[in-house]
Amino acid sequence: MDKSDITLERMRTFARVAERGSLSAVARELGVGQSTVTRHLRELEEAVGVPLLSRTTRRVMMTDEGSRYYARSVEILRLVEQASDEVRGTRGAQAGTIRVSCTAAFGVLHVSRLIFAFQDLFPEIGIDLSLSDERVDLVREGIDVAIRLGPVSDSSMRMKALGQSRRLLVAAPAYLAERGRPATPQELIGHEGIRMSNVSGSETLALQRRDGKYHAVPFGGRLRVDHGLAVREALIAGRGIVPAHRWLVGDLLEAGRIEAVLPGYSLPSVPLNMLIVPERAGISRVRLLIDFLTNEIGKLPGMDRSPNGQ
Repeated sequence: MDKSDITLERMRTFARVAERGSLSAVARELGVGQSTVTRHLRELEEAVGVPLLSRTTRRVMMTDEGSRYYARSVEILRLVEQASDEVRGTRGAQAGTIRVSCTAAFGVLHVSRLIFAFQDLFPEIGIDLSLSDERVDLVREGIDVAIRLGPVSDSSMRMKALGQSRRLLVAAPAYLAERGRPATPQELIGHEGIRMSNVSGSETLALQRRDGKYHAVPFGGRLRVDHGLAVREALIAGRGIVPAHRWLVGDLLEAGRIEAVLPGYSLPSVPLNMLIVPERAGISRVRLLIDFLTNEIGKLPGMDRSPNGQ
């Protein structure tokens, strides 16, 4: 084995292929041809002296030796990046790229603008922002930080609670004028509801009255969507009643384009969390973004920092 052939570039290529399971995906990510990725892997395996990856027609998987080598490679690459940050000092903390994943509608309406503000403060930092409601594998997709609504189950990630997102029932004035305004939770039955198809339990509404009494009522309708921005459009078009996040519809409420329904009742808040890949948490530029987003997201309309959203 010629140790001089074990370069950081080849090690990075191997680590990304091991995480993503696809040579073509890594080639696109790195902006190189697939032949370059293949060559890096071949040269690294020749230098190490053992196969690190097992290739099939559908997927690339690590061998047992590759799994052990990957674990050490990640440690080495993280230490190299952190050492570079420390040597460059503050200047180094303000350079490089951060990959961020965020819930789609929240990202479009709010996080994108926060990213713009962050880059105005740190113009040398690049941001790769991916907007999706899918629960992606952060390591496999090369994500540093993810912002997610709802319960979090991935215990391998560091989690930072950003707050509780308040929700309320809303509808367009035209819809209420045509179908009537519900005065009690039971009167919601038979109304058109706009539901999120990717939210479990959306067929039932849990409403709490100001005196603390709970009401669980069936919630149906002819329209289900899987994107918050489509909910906004459906609301504006008068298609039905929606249990909406305030950050999604606050501007529409202020403009009078939609109205609150059953204002004497509240819906359960939804937790908003930040997931951080542990191996990336120590990178200076990542820490800068974490601190910035944590502070700014808490200021958004409809966000409560307290654990119960009170």
